[in-house]
Amino acid sequence: MNSHLPTALPGCLLRPWRAADKDDLVAQANNRKVWRNMTHTFPHPYTPEDADLWLAIAANPGASLQLAIEVDGRAAGGIGAISGEGIFQATAQFGYWLGEDYWGRGIAGAAARALADRIGSEGLFARLEAQVFEWNPASMRVLEKAGFSRDAVLRCAATKDGRIIDTMLYSRVFR
Repeated sequence: MNSHLPTALPGCLLRPWRAADKDDLVAQANNRKVWRNMTHTFPHPYTPEDADLWLAIAANPGASLQLAIEVDGRAAGGIGAISGEGIFQATAQFGYWLGEDYWGRGIAGAAARALADRIGSEGLFARLEAQVFEWNPASMRVLEKAGFSRDAVLRCAATKDGRIIDTMLYSRVFR
């Protein structure tokens, strides 16, 4: 995939993470509201050491995609598709996050649409899946605007923030 992917929003593009993003990464990721909507692998508090670890992982994604969401020259969040394995190699787990400073501006939707469209046009995966916590309707709308459909409600599927919660399973299929 081309290293820089424009979105429909001026000043917003997707690109590889770089070492110079460390300060922006810590500033945007070290937020409980962001952490609350992420999987267990996203730490809180988010420290400079966590940023170093993430930047090393993102530098060698293998078959997966791990990109920064850049807004006006700053790393505002991240987006990616984690490749499945074995019989699930054509399916990727799709996810994104955005720093609270950037919420409500259509950035996540533009980023999700741009990456999902590119994945489909380049045939990188046949299916993208994303799970959203029950308390995050904004992320559900992002996925729907990016061409995903809700496949299921997974009852009591996750434990987050001290609660057992439902997740919504979304997918986008390219065949």
